[in-house]
Amino acid sequence: MHVRVRLDGAAPRRWQITLLHRIAGTPGIRAVSVDAASVPDGWPDNLELLFRLEALIHGLQRIGSERLPPTALDPWRRPGATPDLVLDLCGDLPAGPAIWHLAYDGRLGDGALPASLLAGAAPRLTLMEAGRIVAEGRLGTDRPGILLAGMDDALARTVTLVAAALGRRVVGRGDALAAEPTPSSEPTRTLSGGELGIRAARMLAGAVIHRLYRLCYRAPHWRCGWRRLDGPDLIDLGRHPDSGWITLPDDGRRFYADPFPLAFAGSTHVFVEDFPHATGKAIISAVRFGPDGPEGTPVPVLEEPHHLSYPFVFERDGEAWMVPESSASGTVDLYRATRYPGGWVKEATLLSGVVASDATLLERDGRWWIFATVRDAAPDAPAGCGSYHDALCLWSAPDFRGPYTPHPANPVLIDPATARPAGRIVERGGRLIRPVQDCMQGYGRALGLARIDRLDPEGFAQTLIGRIEPGPAWAGNRLHTVNTGGGIECIDGSARAPRIRFPGRV
Repeated sequence: MHVRVRLDGAAPRRWQITLLHRIAGTPGIRAVSVDAASVPDGWPDNLELLFRLEALIHGLQRIGSERLPPTALDPWRRPGATPDLVLDLCGDLPAGPAIWHLAYDGRLGDGALPASLLAGAAPRLTLMEAGRIVAEGRLGTDRPGILLAGMDDALARTVTLVAAALGRRVVGRGDALAAEPTPSSEPTRTLSGGELGIRAARMLAGAVIHRLYRLCYRAPHWRCGWRRLDGPDLIDLGRHPDSGWITLPDDGRRFYADPFPLAFAGSTHVFVEDFPHATGKAIISAVRFGPDGPEGTPVPVLEEPHHLSYPFVFERDGEAWMVPESSASGTVDLYRATRYPGGWVKEATLLSGVVASDATLLERDGRWWIFATVRDAAPDAPAGCGSYHDALCLWSAPDFRGPYTPHPANPVLIDPATARPAGRIVERGGRLIRPVQDCMQGYGRALGLARIDRLDPEGFAQTLIGRIEPGPAWAGNRLHTVNTGGGIECIDGSARAPRIRFPGRV
């Protein structure tokens, strides 16, 4: 297949070059070329100025949004050959077969993305061919409110979606959805000189406030809550229990997050991410729970040179196993306890070369599955690029030790509100319920409950059936995970941790 990409020839962007390389590396693509168009209404110059200001104030690196000289397209200029498919990033070609149009919130062309982000939206990206949707997703960002971060995250995920759709097209997968495009009737947002000044002033004020907050408080600071489970759990209730939660105390110099309780060998322990603010690198710790709650404070049980979190623990074959998040190492690793709750030794690397967040295992119908959100891979960004929260990928294996095979439809879902795992998947009435993190307004803002409607080697589908927010029963502005085990139910969320604690104050 020969793919031609129509783009702005006078002002190409780095993400477009990344996309061209990704298309060229797709099995079954024999040639890639560009149609360097003249686009009179490209990204405004004021937008470039705002990006420079944000990069300076927030210490950001320009990634996909960086403007490149027209010569960057020279390796891809191959006139004459007839393409099998045209990918129109400008939005000015008429609809027809073998022409894919890119649209953000119903507006054609990549120039519509700044308008969506300026309006404060999580852009809905669609690829359309002759009026039907080929692929779609909602694009997240790890730093809401910062236009440059939102732009680069959205562009990285655009590469993900387009490359995945082309891969399915090459192998003849019938994944297209029969749906009509839904153009927006709202006017396109622009960035006036006055608005640029207002945004710059707000950025400076926000940066000062953020700095002052960090001088007074340790941030981020998470906390774990627990309760004895003697009735319906959070998933069955669909709300916080009337009894509320008991906070697992910390010393203010560290926080605990991602609690996973496990009953094993006659005792119940809760495993947590243990994050000392002084080091900025988390380890895994555990605390034994007795009839009256935690017996002491969490003690370290696993440390690696890289950051560890989300200690997914389970029992199998009479052994205790753990799959902690180790996205900083680019792997997903399996550990076994030799002196429970400690003595963890690495038994296998389940996935490698992937920046995967919150890997969650599930055994279903004699097959094991890994659920995780994944950053987009880029040659100039070893740690990946794009959001950590919005692209759900699956892998499966005949045994929990592997070997794991990626799902052919990866990513099976792109949506910051329902993609990232938030704890163990549970069964209710023959249905699987998957806790998910709602990251639409930022990391771990709320907890969603998604019913898995399809899970097999050919497809995946889920339906969001509930959403639980922090509130009077769980103070703070985040609700992050939920897990049960050994008669204990645990959640976690945000808290304030003053840098200076006065005697007599908690």
